[in-house]
Amino acid sequence: MSRVGKHPVVIPGGVEVAVDGHHVTVKGKLGQLAATLTPDVDIRVEDGEVVVRPRDDSLRARSMWGTSRSLINNMVVGVSEGFERVLEIVGVGYRAAVEGGVLVLQLGYSHDIRYPVPEGITIACPRPTQITISGADRQRVGQVAADIRAFRKPEPYKGKGIRYANEWVRRKEGKKK
Repeated sequence: MSRVGKHPVVIPGGVEVAVDGHHVTVKGKLGQLAATLTPDVDIRVEDGEVVVRPRDDSLRARSMWGTSRSLINNMVVGVSEGFERVLEIVGVGYRAAVEGGVLVLQLGYSHDIRYPVPEGITIACPRPTQITISGADRQRVGQVAADIRAFRKPEPYKGKGIRYANEWVRRKEGKKK
């Protein structure tokens, strides 16, 4: 039995959830998200809550029960509150800035890296060494953060590179004399 799936998703005020078969659409103040979920689960809106139940007792239905509930919950939270990832840049001369709809990164290469900001995502640089990525779609926010981090991952000797704000980089000892 899914411990996650048995809890209904509470719909906050200002959010509309429409279920058409296995297609779920969620509208809120931060936008609109839609997803087509697996036919192994039943999705219903009852008394201001979204209830997800498995169709049968198969292993796949029970596996997708909690997953479907989590996807719906992420859509509801995304359109009402939004999601945010914070990246930190560590390194001498490393910095970031947003110019128009492009994130410009100076990461020690011979050229600047220009990353176009995807639609539905907001990127801000409150400091030259900090990047804040926010949006309604949790998956896209995380993917954009991972793409930006991949330009210069943190290295283990000096810790230089782009890291998540809550990431702990394991440091190695250098050469011994």
